[in-house]
Amino acid sequence: MVELVKAHAPITGEQIAELLGLSRPTLRSDLALLVMLGLIDAKPKVGYTAGSSVNLGSHLSRKLLALKIRDVQSMPVIVGEQATVHDAVVSLFMENVGSLIVVGEDGCLSGVISRKDLLKFTLGHTNGASMPVSMVMTREPNVVHVSPDESIIDAAHKMINHQVDSLPVVIPAKAEQSGSRARWEVVGRITKTIMTQILLDLAVDR
Repeated sequence: MVELVKAHAPITGEQIAELLGLSRPTLRSDLALLVMLGLIDAKPKVGYTAGSSVNLGSHLSRKLLALKIRDVQSMPVIVGEQATVHDAVVSLFMENVGSLIVVGEDGCLSGVISRKDLLKFTLGHTNGASMPVSMVMTREPNVVHVSPDESIIDAAHKMINHQVDSLPVVIPAKAEQSGSRARWEVVGRITKTIMTQILLDLAVDR
């Protein structure tokens, strides 16, 4: 998306959405994040242009690039594969999060389930509340995740490219691998809310 803006600036949100084959509302949060990170600028009645607030050599940019996931990650909100959709909904509201990380019996990452997943499932299934979350979740290895040693810029790129609001933070599991498939132990999560807080903290502290 950043490359599109650089190549076609000034460009409107509608034009970006058309080039990507997506709807404008789908991109709204991603564009907001890019603007907050300084990767693009938004100019009223003009459109989006290449970012100017965070330059590679700037003090703010250096601090931003130096931050690792381990420095800012929060505690993961986890449910087991056999938890019901009802249990998942309760957990979402109790923890005030947008998605849940699902683990298997071995405690390793099994999948991720979002509010949108739960809403779509329950609207189509009258008895959906009693179903296990394993029937609804996005399954590993299709889950996008990050390691504690990656930078927050890496996480931002993954969120934007895959259009997700949060990412599990994982490390290789200590247990034996099942066949050739890697297993991951969940140690945290990173969210767009955390990204926003980081930017605010850096802006105030600069």
